[in-house]
Amino acid sequence: MITNAKYVHTNLVAHDWRQLARFYQDVFGCVPVLPERNLSGPDYERGTGVAHAHAQGIHLLLPGYGESGPTLEIFQYSPSATGVSAVVNRPGFGHIAFAVTSVAEARAQFLTAGGGAVGDVISTRIAADVVVMWCYVRDPEGNIVELQSRSHGAAG
Repeated sequence: MITNAKYVHTNLVAHDWRQLARFYQDVFGCVPVLPERNLSGPDYERGTGVAHAHAQGIHLLLPGYGESGPTLEIFQYSPSATGVSAVVNRPGFGHIAFAVTSVAEARAQFLTAGGGAVGDVISTRIAADVVVMWCYVRDPEGNIVELQSRSHGAAG
């Protein structure tokens, strides 16, 4: 079992991320968690396993959990895949995410338990002082799960 795992966010891939985010804010009272994301480049392509991946979007704090609760991550991808089974850039629910102590160790345990790899373990700076180490893996039925840990400091 992966120790110290904690639920972090659920990703929803949208055709229009701003419109969908506004819907969740209006209907459920979700609150934007800045900064907005604008992710691309070689590391992002390696991490997602999608050539030329570019994602824009935002995290919305889910109601009922307080300021440190889980979020709904709404991203719009370019390119966008349609009509395919679970891939990180397909419209609909993309993945669930768990915070772990060590992404590499959790990934190894996940794969040993029967999961599959999607992309590599990478580090992404999301703010001036915040770096996220993360990877995508697939559960035995093909659903995508993100394993991540956050730190303050330089990207690896």
